[in-house]
Amino acid sequence: MLLRLSKLAFLSCLLLPIISAGQKHYDFNNTCRQAYRSIIELRLDEGSRLLETEKKRDPNNLIPFFLDNYIDFFQLFFNEDPAQYATWKGRLDQRLELMSQGPDSSPFHLFTRSVIHFQWAAVQIKFGNNWDAGWDFRRSFIQSRDCAKRFPDFAAATMLSGAMQVVAGTIPDSYKWLSSLLGIRGSIKTGMQQLERFLAMNDEWAVLYRDEAIFYYLYLKFYIENKPEEVFAFVRQHQLDARNNHLYTYLYANLCINAHRSAQALQIIRQMNDDPGYLDMPVWDLETGYASLNHLEPEAAAYFERFLGRFKGKFYVRDALLKLSWHYYLKGDEKRADSCRALVLRRGNTEADADRQALKEAKTRKWPNKLLLQARLLSDGGYFTEALQLLQGTSSSAFSGQEEKCEYAYRLGRIYDGLGRGDEAIEAYLTTIKTGETLKEYYAARAALQIGFIYEQRGDKIRAVSFFEKCLSLKDHDYKNSLDQRAKAGVARCKDE
Repeated sequence: MLLRLSKLAFLSCLLLPIISAGQKHYDFNNTCRQAYRSIIELRLDEGSRLLETEKKRDPNNLIPFFLDNYIDFFQLFFNEDPAQYATWKGRLDQRLELMSQGPDSSPFHLFTRSVIHFQWAAVQIKFGNNWDAGWDFRRSFIQSRDCAKRFPDFAAATMLSGAMQVVAGTIPDSYKWLSSLLGIRGSIKTGMQQLERFLAMNDEWAVLYRDEAIFYYLYLKFYIENKPEEVFAFVRQHQLDARNNHLYTYLYANLCINAHRSAQALQIIRQMNDDPGYLDMPVWDLETGYASLNHLEPEAAAYFERFLGRFKGKFYVRDALLKLSWHYYLKGDEKRADSCRALVLRRGNTEADADRQALKEAKTRKWPNKLLLQARLLSDGGYFTEALQLLQGTSSSAFSGQEEKCEYAYRLGRIYDGLGRGDEAIEAYLTTIKTGETLKEYYAARAALQIGFIYEQRGDKIRAVSFFEKCLSLKDHDYKNSLDQRAKAGVARCKDE
C-alpha cells in the first residue's frame, strides 16, 4: 500500500500543475512537448513560438524557461557567436535560480538544473572557459545522480547520468587532476547500460527524450565503444529521420565523415530539408568541405571559404584553413596555399586536437609529400582502393627522412585496415611503431590503437589491451589527449570494467 501511495504521489507532482496563484511549478504539457520536439530537430523558431504561447497562458510554468536554455545552447554550441555568448552568459544563473523556485517534490527540480549545467559545460568549453566547464559538469553530474536516486521512476534522469558516467570514465590522464579535484568518477560499462535501459523503456519520458538520448548513445558508442558498424545498423534499423531532424542530420553526417564514408556524408547533407525555420549553421559548409576534399574534389575550396567567411567562432577554424591550404597546394597554387597557411597562425584557437595539429604544421613551414597527402585524404574519405592504387609501385625507399617513411607505413596500414586486410594492416602498423615511436608525429600511437582495435574485433582481448597500453605509453605526440581517451576506453572494454 505504501508503495502504491508513493507512486501516486510521484505521478501527481509530476503531471498536475500547481495552480495556486503565484506559485511556480513544472508542467511539461503538450505545448511544451511539441516545443521540445521542434527544438531537438533544430527548428528553433517553431519551438520558440510555442514556448511564448505557453508563457502567456501560464507565466508560472517553469518548463518553457527551461526549454529556452536548449535554444540558447544549440545556437551557442554550433555557431559560437562571441557577441551572443557575452549577452547570454548571465542567463545561466538566472535560469538556475528560476528552476530552484519550483517544488523540490518534483524530479524536475533537480533534472532541469542538471541539464542546464550540462549544456553550459559544453558551451563553456567552446568559449575556452575549461575551468568553469569542469565545475558545471560536476554540478550536473551530482544533480543528475541525485535525481535518479530520489526519483527512480523518472527515466529521463538516467539518460543524462548515463551519458556523463561514460564521459567521466574516459577522462584522459592529463586531466586526472581535474577529475580528482571535482570528485568525479565514471564507468563506461555502467553508463552505457543506463543509456541502453533508457532506450528500451516505453514510458512517457523515455518516449519524449528518445531523440536526445539516441544522440548521446550513438556518439558514445561510436567514439568510446568503437562500434561504428553497430551505430550505422542502429540508424538503419530505427530509420532515423536525418532529412527532417537536423540534429540527426548533423549526427549522421559527422559520424560518416569520421568513419571514412565521405560519399555517404555528402548524400546526407545534400538531401536534408532546407525549409526556413531550421537553425542556420555554417558547420554544414565545413562538413561538406571535409567530405569533398577527401575525394580531391575541386569544389571543396568554395565550402571551406564560405564556412570561414560566415563562422564567428574559433573551433576548427585553423583546421579548415589548413585543409584549404592543402587544396591549393595540391592544385599547384602556391600563393593561395601560403596565404591560407599564414592565416592558421592568426585565427582560431587550439582547444581541439585538430586545431593544435594545424598550428603545429603551419609553424614548420614545410609542406607534406603530395603523394602521401593524396593517399591520406582518399583514405580518410573511405576511397581505399583509389588510395592503394596511388601508392602501388612505391616503397619506403622512395621517401626521404624518417617522418615520411613512417607515414608511408602508417598510410598503408590505414588503407589495408579499411579494405579489411587485417594481417597486412598489422604488419604495416608494426613498422609504423618501430620507425615512429620516438617521433612527435601521431603515427605510432595511432598505429598501436588500430592494432588494438583489430585484435579486439577478433576477440583477442589480451593482445588488444597490450596495444592499447602501448598507445598510452607513447609520450609527447600529436593528438595525445584524444588518442589516450580512445585507448583508455579500449582497455576498459576489454577488461570489462
